[in-house]
Amino acid sequence: MKLQAFSIALIALLCFSCNLRNDNSAKLKVESPNGKIAVELELDKLGQPFYHVQFNNKTVVDTSYLGFDFIDAKPIKDNLKVISASVNSFNETWEMPWGEQGKVENNYRYLTIQLEETVAPNRKIALTFKVYDDGIGFRYEFPEQDGWDEVLIKEEETQFNLTEDYMTFWIPGDWDIYEHLYSTTKLSEIDAPQYAEHVNLAQTYIPENAVNTPVTMVGNEGVHLSFHEAALVDYSGMTLKVDTENLSLKSHLVGSENTDYKVKRQLPFNTPWRTIQITDNAPELIASNLIVNLNEPNKLGDVSWFKPMKYTGVWWEMHLGKSSWDYGMEMVDGQWTDTGKAHGRHGATTENVKRFIDFSAKNNIGGVLVEGWNTGWERWIGFEDREGVFDFVTPYPDYDLDEVTRYAKEKGVEIIMHHETSAATETYEKQQDTAYALMQKYGMHAVKSGYVGKILPKGEYHHGQYMVNQYNNAAIKAAKYEVAVNAHEPIKATGLRRTYPNIISREGLRGQEFNAWAEDGGNPPEHLPIIAFTRMLAGPIDFTPGIFNIKFNEYKTQNQVNTTLAQQLALYVLIYSPIQMAADLVEHYEANPEPLQFIKDVGVDWSDTKVLNGVVGDYVTIARKEKDTGNWFVGGITDENARDIDIDFSFLDKNEDYEVRIYKDGTDAHWDKNPLDIQIEILDIDASSTLKINLAEGGGFAISLIKK
Repeated sequence: MKLQAFSIALIALLCFSCNLRNDNSAKLKVESPNGKIAVELELDKLGQPFYHVQFNNKTVVDTSYLGFDFIDAKPIKDNLKVISASVNSFNETWEMPWGEQGKVENNYRYLTIQLEETVAPNRKIALTFKVYDDGIGFRYEFPEQDGWDEVLIKEEETQFNLTEDYMTFWIPGDWDIYEHLYSTTKLSEIDAPQYAEHVNLAQTYIPENAVNTPVTMVGNEGVHLSFHEAALVDYSGMTLKVDTENLSLKSHLVGSENTDYKVKRQLPFNTPWRTIQITDNAPELIASNLIVNLNEPNKLGDVSWFKPMKYTGVWWEMHLGKSSWDYGMEMVDGQWTDTGKAHGRHGATTENVKRFIDFSAKNNIGGVLVEGWNTGWERWIGFEDREGVFDFVTPYPDYDLDEVTRYAKEKGVEIIMHHETSAATETYEKQQDTAYALMQKYGMHAVKSGYVGKILPKGEYHHGQYMVNQYNNAAIKAAKYEVAVNAHEPIKATGLRRTYPNIISREGLRGQEFNAWAEDGGNPPEHLPIIAFTRMLAGPIDFTPGIFNIKFNEYKTQNQVNTTLAQQLALYVLIYSPIQMAADLVEHYEANPEPLQFIKDVGVDWSDTKVLNGVVGDYVTIARKEKDTGNWFVGGITDENARDIDIDFSFLDKNEDYEVRIYKDGTDAHWDKNPLDIQIEILDIDASSTLKINLAEGGGFAISLIKK
């Protein structure tokens, strides 16, 4: 619901005309509401548009040109003139149906400029810059016009020329996957191609020295920048090509082997927003709402049929090797073979799922995810042609869908559907209506979708225009059946959860499962303190926290989770998602009832969020207030370095009493040597309290503050 909105014209063409010069060059300026960020847009003597960005009166993005290269048409980047321009302001407050906070302020000033070529064919294009107190967003707009109906974009020529050699937190500009570890280097030292053909990745393609977004940078004087995009619809995902000598980034769109263009669109249309979050400290990056604000308002209306929830599921046990996704696959003569008989290791059985339902019902956990329930798992591993392999409505013989859903409903637990498409897009498209209708029949309102493997049809990549449309269209169709989507192996999050609130979460990073099977030792302790300031800026993450059996030596002696137990609890507050998994096995939770209490108590939907402290890649502490109850929860984590964290509880409600439990690293805790050492304390804390907490190497802490 929009609470207030107004738009005021500040500068009209009369004022703009003062900046026109005889050589047809022009200069326009727009500032953020607080005046700290300013954007200047100019045309040079050749009619080429370029822009600058200042923060606190210092240039952070220097002369950067804008334009496009097309197939079978000349570029549009010079010989342009201004035909109109204006600067306006806008301010509204809108409500999130679920999110990190209840209400979001959307306050910005914006510049819109209409351009036209001075030579034939006299094409028109527009630019809009929105300037917020926490950053900027700009996009290209192709208006309807005579003689120009369709564009075939070869490349978008958007530049970001930087003014210093920033410390940069980046993953390579892979066209097929985001599941790389983050590197921390100077901008001038980025070398993305070194990560090509990574052993742990199901698919990968890195054609240039480019980075994926969000990519976050920290300057020598504390300036923090994060580059990304918003409202990615019917367009190709953008990587950023790196010029290490000139400290420059340039848009490099994901392409296809099947076309010589990267984007095909009919006029009129707008590109996604190109975004730069700009702050003078790390916590404000997380607090920023720039990405969601640049998306259109809710188009679905009432989505109360989806309830944010915690969930358990048949998932982690298969990564550990305790059970399998398939029903009857055996190693015969050195090859995986479908024997047609149950091998006894299948995880998604009626009996096993009922165990998870019982546990969830007992422990304030609303859902159970069931992977491996449907036929096809025997036939997709190792097969290049995966079209027609999976059936999204037919269960295995040992999984009674009617009985499981009946039992779950009786216990007050919702079954979360799983659709592993194996990246066979045509098969999934054909079955979507039937699959979603099945979910609607059984009262299932959430699906985890997966797209493991090379995209079919061959030649397409996970992050190109073809797949952007696949992901978005699947979610839009799901909404018609009251189904919310949690996508894995996805396109990047760009804030579309505002427009389509049934886009609840997604993977899009190197997740918890890498700790169970990656050959490089799993995710290092610095991984999540980087993720909080990079990937999490894009939107909710289905990271699957809550592993209590850190070492799992009874299953795998060469792998482990590289955090302490206390950090696993902290992740429920730190890594935001409206759908949070208690990922470990039932028996591991039942053996640890005291830390399990935090998972039982912690919320998943918030009315307020406070980022209390943080340094990119080192540590971060976040406090969140649960919607409806008013209870607060705090989570803090560190990298491989132990450290003391000071907490000021002035964010708490005044004159309120809380029952406070602190789950923190024990005195001998260490992510590798002693990860299970945890201390649980009950304290008296109110809004006047302060507290110092010691975090072990790879450690963390979690605090529940339950209103009495």
